[in-house]
Amino acid sequence: MMSKFRIDRRAALGLIGGSMLTPVVGGRVNAQTLDKVSYQTNWRAQAEHGGFYYAVANGIYKKYGIDADIRMGGPQQNPSQLMLGGAVDMIMSNSFEAIRYVEQKLPFLCIASIFQKDPQVIICHPGQGNDDFTQLKGKPILVGAAGRTSYWPFLKAKFGYSDEQIRPYTFNMAPFLADKKVCQQGFLSSEPFAIQKEGGVTPLVHLIADAGFANYNTTINISEKMVREKKDLVQRFVTASLEGWAAYMKNGPENAAANALIKKDNPDMTDDKIAYAIKVMTERGIVMSGDALKLGVGAMTDARWETFYKDMNGAGVFPAGIDFKKAYSLDFINKGIGV
Repeated sequence: MMSKFRIDRRAALGLIGGSMLTPVVGGRVNAQTLDKVSYQTNWRAQAEHGGFYYAVANGIYKKYGIDADIRMGGPQQNPSQLMLGGAVDMIMSNSFEAIRYVEQKLPFLCIASIFQKDPQVIICHPGQGNDDFTQLKGKPILVGAAGRTSYWPFLKAKFGYSDEQIRPYTFNMAPFLADKKVCQQGFLSSEPFAIQKEGGVTPLVHLIADAGFANYNTTINISEKMVREKKDLVQRFVTASLEGWAAYMKNGPENAAANALIKKDNPDMTDDKIAYAIKVMTERGIVMSGDALKLGVGAMTDARWETFYKDMNGAGVFPAGIDFKKAYSLDFINKGIGV
């Protein structure tokens, strides 16, 4: 759920937190002290953050000498501003924000992507002739403000959509349920569930990533300073997080402790919502698909970043001439975790 943001250049120069490194032998802690690392998510606790909670609840971070502080996001928070201001070590984000760092000459980058597919979807009523993306051209679609600057330009460029199709999306299911001719944006594991449960409709769910939208999502973004000065600590945090995600997506009994932490942070989260999210993330290959099947959880590649930048440049989102390779590092990933 990418938000549009303005960056304070002065805040961006602030120090990012962290503690002294702890020696590790064979991936396990060789000292008593745990290094503190904070990670800010982009929304309220949910199964879409489950691997991080799994790594906390099942002691994976501690195994790697880390006291991990997984901080829940929400509608009034902007993770990028928190990181740029030095209030948190790392944040959950996406490819868009990483390239914006380069465009605005800010010392931050992306070092892993948990989601190989962006979970953004377009949802339609069945039986209305809206069975694929090509059939949505010219038809009314409810789109939020953030979507108009992220996935919508991609859909316009690829399928010939126009801004005249857009209707305001207010994160309320009522307009969609009241008009079978209308489609709306959503998150794969969220709105379709609510529509089924509250509206009694099993909708068509079109995953934009399956149409070629190459945005990385649920990333780990960090300062260049922390990468440079605490590379071992960063590697341990990434490895522990990826192990947590590999285990969480197996959906075994060990998930219970992680889900309990999720529900503690977010009392609105329920077991059926969590079960649905894990089910659709698995079915649609959100975590394990594409490059991750060979390179492991969290995988990224130069080719994928190049495709994303070129597509978004062609769609008018990014200007030409950005050195997109500065937006990310592959140093901490592609090690086969979860394969």
